[in-house]
Amino acid sequence: MKVLVINCGSSSLKYQLIDMTDESVLAIGLVERIGIDGSVLKHETPGRDKEIIEEPMQDHKDALKHVMDALVNKEYGAIKSMDEINAVGHRVVHAGEKFASSVIITDEVVKALEECIELAPLHNPPNLIGINACREILPTIPMVAVFDTAFHQTMPKSSYLYGIPYEYYTDFGVRRYGFHGTSHKYVSYRAAEMLGKDIKDLKIITCHLGNGASVAAVDGGEVVDTSMGFTPLEGLIMGTRCGDMDPAIVTFLMKKLNLDADGINDVMNKKSGVFGMSGVSSDFRDIENAASEGNERAAIALETYYKRVKKYIGSYMAEMGGVDVIVFTAGLGENSIDAREEICGGLERLGISIDKVENKVRGKEKVISAADSAVKVLCIPTNEEVMIARDTLELVK
Repeated sequence: MKVLVINCGSSSLKYQLIDMTDESVLAIGLVERIGIDGSVLKHETPGRDKEIIEEPMQDHKDALKHVMDALVNKEYGAIKSMDEINAVGHRVVHAGEKFASSVIITDEVVKALEECIELAPLHNPPNLIGINACREILPTIPMVAVFDTAFHQTMPKSSYLYGIPYEYYTDFGVRRYGFHGTSHKYVSYRAAEMLGKDIKDLKIITCHLGNGASVAAVDGGEVVDTSMGFTPLEGLIMGTRCGDMDPAIVTFLMKKLNLDADGINDVMNKKSGVFGMSGVSSDFRDIENAASEGNERAAIALETYYKRVKKYIGSYMAEMGGVDVIVFTAGLGENSIDAREEICGGLERLGISIDKVENKVRGKEKVISAADSAVKVLCIPTNEEVMIARDTLELVK
């Protein structure tokens, strides 16, 4: 069975075609600058050079047609006809409380996702554009929506409610939702597989550390808490997002800088994080380089970031009554040797110890904890696409 995985952004479209008999990737690609001058499709099949296709693409439907053409191209395609695709899995960021798991897409599901747009105004609209375009081009192929928020729906109310009037939750849906759920689910289950354990017997803390970052507490295979909240702004300091801070800072800065709601939202989402702290970049590689060259602000930004991750690990250990496994994933988590070492440093009394030799790994699955560490520490590259494909296969079988 072959599953096409689609992930639509506002002007981009990522895709993978996966053969579910062995979960091998038959094709992978990215369309950029949709609806903008300079539209380009980058398409790759195993064993071949990447194909760069520069064609005007007015909208996502147009982009999808180019993707379909690339997939069946006689020279660099992966299949002979679109009939070989058995299902399409779509990444959808926000489902609110409407769906606690992945779901077959119907008209009713599309309507429910439209109702969630106010909860994710930057993400859900392009996700829906991709779904509608796919349904129009491939009307007979079953499609599945896989939600970033779904894995976190096992959280108890004590984890997802805020200390505000209860009717704001009942009337407006103001609560912690959590994000990166597909990634947290993949790496937590993969960690159990790597260790030869039943996930129901494990307490796992998963650290998805990238430009966007979050930590999740997974107890027995179910999320009991996570760092991101009502939006992906809460929690860790990120590339350009502020993360946790005193809410009164918002109104203070609005008055001081004469900002409206959109203005302060822009500051917190796009001008803050390690970018705002360091004044260097939102890319941790640039900040690490600057810090190594003596840039004090860059060094402080990194130290603050590491400390924030460490605090979440500590709080989730307390919440779950201990931890068996800590997993590092995503861009920084998978590739930064220094970040993993700094975050785990000083936690030896809590049973967490890194092996500095084993930790010298980038982008590969590996146990990086010391032999005498009571807590296993793992580096696992995330694979959200295969997780989406698995959910899709399970539903359409």
